[in-house]
Amino acid sequence: MLRVAVVGSGPSGVYTAQALVQQSLVPDVHVDVLDRLPAPYGLVRYGVAPDHEKIKSLQNNLRAVLEDERIGFIGNVEIGVRGIAPARLLELYHAVVYCVGAAKDRRLGLPGEDLPGSFSATDFVSWYSAHPDARAGGFVLGARSAVVIGVGNVAVDVTRILARGAAELRPTDVPDDVLGALALSRVREVHMVGRRGPSQAKFTTKELRELGSLPDAGIGVEPSDLALDPGYADPSGLPAVHRRNVEVVRGWAAAGEDASRARARGIRLRFFLRPVELLAEDGRVAAVRFERTVPDGSGGVRGTGSYEEIEAQLVLRAVGYRGVPLDGLPFDADRGTVPHEAGRVLREGSPSPGEYVAGWIKRGPTGVIGTNRPCAKETVTSLLADAAALSARPVRGEPLAVLRESGLRPVQWPGWLAIEEAEAALGRSLGRRSVKIPDWAGLLRAAGADDAPRVPAA
Repeated sequence: MLRVAVVGSGPSGVYTAQALVQQSLVPDVHVDVLDRLPAPYGLVRYGVAPDHEKIKSLQNNLRAVLEDERIGFIGNVEIGVRGIAPARLLELYHAVVYCVGAAKDRRLGLPGEDLPGSFSATDFVSWYSAHPDARAGGFVLGARSAVVIGVGNVAVDVTRILARGAAELRPTDVPDDVLGALALSRVREVHMVGRRGPSQAKFTTKELRELGSLPDAGIGVEPSDLALDPGYADPSGLPAVHRRNVEVVRGWAAAGEDASRARARGIRLRFFLRPVELLAEDGRVAAVRFERTVPDGSGGVRGTGSYEEIEAQLVLRAVGYRGVPLDGLPFDADRGTVPHEAGRVLREGSPSPGEYVAGWIKRGPTGVIGTNRPCAKETVTSLLADAAALSARPVRGEPLAVLRESGLRPVQWPGWLAIEEAEAALGRSLGRRSVKIPDWAGLLRAAGADDAPRVPAA
């Protein structure tokens, strides 16, 4: 039997496990999917917005893979100095595939970025997604106007959540304290700001259109921003997704804001503005100072020396993710990835026998969920080509026993099913559908592993 560990239970990890057990070159394969969290599915559970039920339903597909008898789920297992070291893990398995994603957000590097009231979109998403590492609430406390810096799908998600009424989110699985905080929110204006134009923005059309269909939020665009974008004036030469995006924005610009009825909130899309500083008042963020940009003729933008300030008591930066080093693995700090060759981990330029990567830690935070399939397939192809040599190496120890001897309390699939049932019961008690348990103690108690040692993420 070829015994393989996959570290990470998000889409890239599950697709890797699926490719391993569905191939026919090596007939006898067992895969353990390990995760730091006691719950599987990665960003599908903890990153997809709660009102995106169709995308969240991908959990059903991932569940079907993890229920395969040749695959085991082992949650609540830290890899590194606070858990089990990669070198020891490799002694337990013939091969280890790391699918640990890109857990850190990119910073802007601006004065005032660390002021109270300024957060990463990652922090905000973790809060409303009930990630057990999420910081305490208070994001919207005291805020009247919010600025979201970025024009990708994460920016669209957080803008939409800020602009939705709490009643609209009640049918979702957001924690009750998040629902309560959003119900008390005084945010009335949400500005989503990008340094380039709508013809270059990275959001997808479906997500963009949703901003214009919120029942209690109007949407507006600034005509002077749009006039700067050559692709906006003539979108015929743009790639299809950018052309559709421009068509949506053009429709909003032509319609203007619907003044026929009062809206509780307003969304403002702004373009060709580059943040240069977060401004403070009474010790917290009060505004963002932007420099007007113009196209530079080569696909980028240049500053004009003209500035504008937008009021904001809440600032969320949504400018991308970045991989973080994993104890015991090589790391390319410039790229935020593990060095590899077709998925084989490289140590000092040479493939490290038995160590592989897939997903964002392999290629960087690019693509959509489906992009992880071919990425996983490439890595699995490399692993299978090495299978004869890998299986000749003896493994030492039974994984679950060794993990427990190391002081860990693994949560297996029945423990996860117990968490699901506890969340369903919590929802029933609140008169809602299933509601996520937002804290480590609650998750581990539900899984029957509440005596597990727990060291918060760095």
